[in-house]
Amino acid sequence: MAENGETTTNVAPEAPQNQVKMQILGQYIRDMSFENILAQKSLKVEGRPNISVQVAMDAKKRTEDHQFEVGTKVKIESKTESGDATFFILEIDYAGVFHIENVPEEQLHPFLMIECPRMLFPFLRRIVHDITRDGGFPPLNLDNIDFVQLYRQDMTRRAEAQAAAATTN
Repeated sequence: MAENGETTTNVAPEAPQNQVKMQILGQYIRDMSFENILAQKSLKVEGRPNISVQVAMDAKKRTEDHQFEVGTKVKIESKTESGDATFFILEIDYAGVFHIENVPEEQLHPFLMIECPRMLFPFLRRIVHDITRDGGFPPLNLDNIDFVQLYRQDMTRRAEAQAAAATTN
């Protein structure tokens, strides 16, 4: 107790014990293919190409505690406006290894399929940009991907597939 009757204590603020921890341990290209069909067929780019982008994600637990491998697969096709000729096809499977702690089990799947791909996306975007540029095309800058919407669509598709399978049995 201090001389004036006040008590003083030195208390350090407590860190939340259940705070989510996420760390990217590594990221890499698992698989990639770039087919420059335009160069193979000596076609000329006329007009504005139609670009289609398909995205899929996967995640799996690694043998190490709290480690997960999360992948984002992107397939990009560039075709003529009429769709009768293809300029290029780029397929890339980009993955990261994450150390994740304090995520409740019921929230782990959405966390892996939304937050982890969101962390990898800027690096994936740069690779797509560089590959298309190095392939002789204007660099392609992918638009942001709404991973929440993509996750919801995937869950709806899975639920419909399970319902269809249940009715056929």
